[in-house]
Amino acid sequence: MGDMTNSDFYSKNQRNESSHGGEFGCTMEELRSLMELRGTEAVVKIKETYGDTDTICRRLKTSPVEGCATAQAGAEDEGEAEAGWIEGAAILLSVICVVLVTAFNDWSKEKQFRGLQSRIEQEQKFTVVRAGQVVQIPVAEIVVGDIAQVKYGDLLPADGLFIQGNDLKIDESSLTGESDQVRKSVDKDPMLLSGTHVMEGSGRMVVTAVGVNSQTGIIFTLLGAGGEEEEKKDKKGKPNALVDQKRSKMQDGNVDASQSKAKQQDGAAAMEMQPLKSAEGGDTDDKKKASMHKKEKSVLQGKLTKLAVQIGKAGLVMSAITVIILVLYFTVDTFVVNQKPWLPECTPVYVQYFVKFFIIGVTVLVVAVPEGLPLAVTISLAYSVKKMMKDNNLVRHLDACETMGNATAICSDKTGTLTTNRMTVVQVYVGDVHYKEVPDPSSINAKTMELLVSAIAINSAYTTKILPPEKEGALPKQVGNKTECGLLGFVLDLKQDYESVRSQMPEEKLYKVYTFNSVRKSMSTVIKLPDESFRMYSKGASEIVLKKCCKILNGAGEPRVFRPRDRDEMVKKVIEPMACDGLRTICVAYRDLPGSPEPDWDNENDILNDLTCICVVGIEDPVRPEVPEAIRKCQRAGITVRMVTGDNINTARAIAIKCGIIHPGEDFLCLEGKEFNRRIRNEKGEIEQERIDKIWPKLRVLARSSPTDKHTLVKGIIDSTHTEQRQVVAVTGDGTNDGPALKKADVGFAMGIAGTDVAKEASDIILTDDNFSSIVKAVMWGRNVYDSISKFLQFQLTVNVVAVIVAFTGACITQDSPLKAVQMLWVNLIMDTFASLALATEPPTESLLLRKPYGRNKPLISRTMMKNILGHAVYQLTLIFTLLFVGEKMFQIDSGRNAPLHSPPSEHYTIIFNTFVMMQLFNEINARKIHGERNVFDGIFRNPIFCTIVLGTFTIQIVIVQFGGKPFSCSPLQLDQWLWCIFIGMGELVWGQVIATIPTSRLKFLKEAGRLTQKEEIPEEELNEDVEEIDHAERELRRGQILWFRGLNRIQTQIRVVKAFRSSLYEGLEKPESRTSIHNFMAHPEFRVEDSQPHIPLIDDTDLEEDAALKQNSSPPSSLNKNNSAIDSGINLTTDTSKSATSSSPGSPIHSLETSL
Repeated sequence: MGDMTNSDFYSKNQRNESSHGGEFGCTMEELRSLMELRGTEAVVKIKETYGDTDTICRRLKTSPVEGCATAQAGAEDEGEAEAGWIEGAAILLSVICVVLVTAFNDWSKEKQFRGLQSRIEQEQKFTVVRAGQVVQIPVAEIVVGDIAQVKYGDLLPADGLFIQGNDLKIDESSLTGESDQVRKSVDKDPMLLSGTHVMEGSGRMVVTAVGVNSQTGIIFTLLGAGGEEEEKKDKKGKPNALVDQKRSKMQDGNVDASQSKAKQQDGAAAMEMQPLKSAEGGDTDDKKKASMHKKEKSVLQGKLTKLAVQIGKAGLVMSAITVIILVLYFTVDTFVVNQKPWLPECTPVYVQYFVKFFIIGVTVLVVAVPEGLPLAVTISLAYSVKKMMKDNNLVRHLDACETMGNATAICSDKTGTLTTNRMTVVQVYVGDVHYKEVPDPSSINAKTMELLVSAIAINSAYTTKILPPEKEGALPKQVGNKTECGLLGFVLDLKQDYESVRSQMPEEKLYKVYTFNSVRKSMSTVIKLPDESFRMYSKGASEIVLKKCCKILNGAGEPRVFRPRDRDEMVKKVIEPMACDGLRTICVAYRDLPGSPEPDWDNENDILNDLTCICVVGIEDPVRPEVPEAIRKCQRAGITVRMVTGDNINTARAIAIKCGIIHPGEDFLCLEGKEFNRRIRNEKGEIEQERIDKIWPKLRVLARSSPTDKHTLVKGIIDSTHTEQRQVVAVTGDGTNDGPALKKADVGFAMGIAGTDVAKEASDIILTDDNFSSIVKAVMWGRNVYDSISKFLQFQLTVNVVAVIVAFTGACITQDSPLKAVQMLWVNLIMDTFASLALATEPPTESLLLRKPYGRNKPLISRTMMKNILGHAVYQLTLIFTLLFVGEKMFQIDSGRNAPLHSPPSEHYTIIFNTFVMMQLFNEINARKIHGERNVFDGIFRNPIFCTIVLGTFTIQIVIVQFGGKPFSCSPLQLDQWLWCIFIGMGELVWGQVIATIPTSRLKFLKEAGRLTQKEEIPEEELNEDVEEIDHAERELRRGQILWFRGLNRIQTQIRVVKAFRSSLYEGLEKPESRTSIHNFMAHPEFRVEDSQPHIPLIDDTDLEEDAALKQNSSPPSSLNKNNSAIDSGINLTTDTSKSATSSSPGSPIHSLETSL
């Protein structure tokens, strides 16, 4: 958000066009039509029109080796108007204040999201070559003509032509619906399309289309997401130059940023004007995705909603009673007791009395409802999110931050999370000797050394390098595949240089490359030697490569025979000891092949055989130094850490012991994926929850696990009813295949550095440093949010209880509330808003990790808090009533009771108001502790915001009392009166100590509030039904398409979270607005699981509106069926997801549309 408005974007492009019109050798339309071709058609077209890809590169002013000259893209932000202060009647003021605070609140949240959003957008980077340098740039800055490097796991951000590479296989299912991987080559099928995933291999492409002009962008335009843009282009009526596209920005890989931004900023206006062309097509999909994310309210939200409803009801009842009592008392007193007749000329006076009573009633209501509550929640979450950025947690869904505080289990990856993800060779077996550390170069035979260095340098991706460290004293920077980096590091440790070998044998000269994949588990590279014969270097998992070796180099560098018997001995004496130390063993081998006849390279089994083993190395990924401590903290905090890894069980167990996940002598399970599956499935091969329940409580390590195992485990733990509290599970993941588990978990952590886009998309929090100890920080912040809200509630409810009782009894006894409406507003809105800021920004402390998670059934307001609330209320009420009834005698001033209707403000009531505020100020300090701690000043100076706010509120209070006058119903006070007020206020601190002395256990009569009971969570079958639907839809929409709506989806989810916090309190205030603007989409989350009847998810009235619009457009008022087929074909046309005919499958959006109609 906040990047560019539509008009700016287009006017800029238009300005550029005149100057760049004829600069390039091809137009955008030509490129766009070229990218629509597939396979051989495309090859023919390229040959006919351009000759070859190099020509295209030249025409686009780029070079396949050097890349583009640098390009820039600009960004702007726009402010918002500020609100004015209005004086007037108290009732008007109260309404205005409520409105202003909520508006400001929304605006500040919006602003924070803008900051977050731009940060998230910049997060996603892609590797391109510019001016001969390999650089990572934000996806939004990719331009036509860039040379992009693609590798396994990438989501392609733009369309392009493949210019060179090895074994590139692409999953194009997101565009074509075909699940088979498509092999790309320069001469057969060079077309690489945006939104598709690289499943294997690596290579380079020249970018030919970005944004709305890429294949994904075109589909968007068809969906109607580009409606406004197309209009604008037509209006300008100019041919679009290529530069326009060079400038056109990409958002998160797929949709043009300007588009989604235009939608948010000009949303309402643009879309209401053209309901048909509006982004409805796109947005209903968004809605589905946004709602697909979380299946239930977060724990805190549920508890708060419940509490707010309870408080609201109580407040309404109190205010109604107040008004009734006042009116009855007045009428009885005037017309019955004093027997006055109702004279017409007196009517205005009586009406004024009734209005005054009504205002008092409103005052009681205003006081009863804690307006500061949604604000406190938002401030607390937003503040935590901002601070968590500094702790390397980028929060994508606000509620994840608080859910994390309730986490009871963490399923963590091993590589990169628990370990440093810097592979290092620590043991090696070479020349018949097993070295326990890297050997001295002189002890290795020269022939062997030469072969070893060549085998490692040539037979690894040339993009893998070891660069000098960025900062002094840091470790050298590893770029590319970590295992290969470890091997190259080994070459450097042997004081050899791999760069010189690579410069003699550049990548273009490599004869044939068999890239690494999960089936081969090895990588081989063939080179042509000067004597026309071939040599193949191979490396891979030792158990696989050693089986293919028939010779091994001895100490003199000569090959000797290597029989199966020798191999078994080597496994026993070398490989198993290495594996028991938690090392990954890799075998490096080579083979010489004759030049004529040339071997049949496609017959892999014959080629990858009869190898000669050079050496076996043991590579270790050392445990991060801070991890054992972090895991100990988790265990102390009542969180079970489980390790789920694809590595073998020995390595996994060794690492788990080093981390402290398992301790020798404990009762725990370490399973392999196969064994795990065997234990959880019945005879028919179906997974049974009871079987999972037998395993998960003791399971600590799951090794050799597939992504489905991870998902099964997470789902099994979440669905388990084995424990009385539902388990809240956090999961870490980095690969594309971890997506399902991340989505299923309560909180998904994706790796910011190693993570693929798909993993980041499915996650709630991104760990920007890939470090496990950042997860512990997230737990701390999550618990802190919960505690901050509780602190604020304790403070706020004390104010409310006292104010309501004072206003109520005062009104009933003296016909006039001692605290006036405006004063109450100051106390309630302003002080509470500040208080929410002060208490919600308390920094977390380590002590938060010393207690167990609260869980779902723990009430929001505990007994201790209830004791504090009621205890302080007693103190405050006693003093206020004392001042109210005998205050004038104590201070020798006129009594303010029973004053006539329009009398000036009295000193008496001003003292009451002032004392009340002073008591709140000092009670704010008490509210900093909610677990009955004695030292309330502990750590107060670590929170400068708190100190500033308390002092600030105090200063404003002085100004209000001394100069507030009539609007605030205050008359200036003397110094001695001020000192008395402050003295009474300070009594709060002493009283707080008295309350802390009373043991809570004695006070059995205290009720807790804001508890989520089991049955209120969610009916089980309803949840299951949703899950089912969602899975259908996911299968239908495929991974890639889910990513398309990325930017919008995020903003939606975030705004929905915020709205949910407010919805409970402000339901009454919201007008039924038109649904066409995107902001309103978010305001009404259709997909609420709390609804009593099971909604069909994934359906939204926008579909119905669209339907109505279609009805108007179709010339005869056709039947509903025809309409449906119209939409049906429309959608089929746009998404073109193969033959999976959208209409037929019962989970599909169209199906639900029909059923709902």
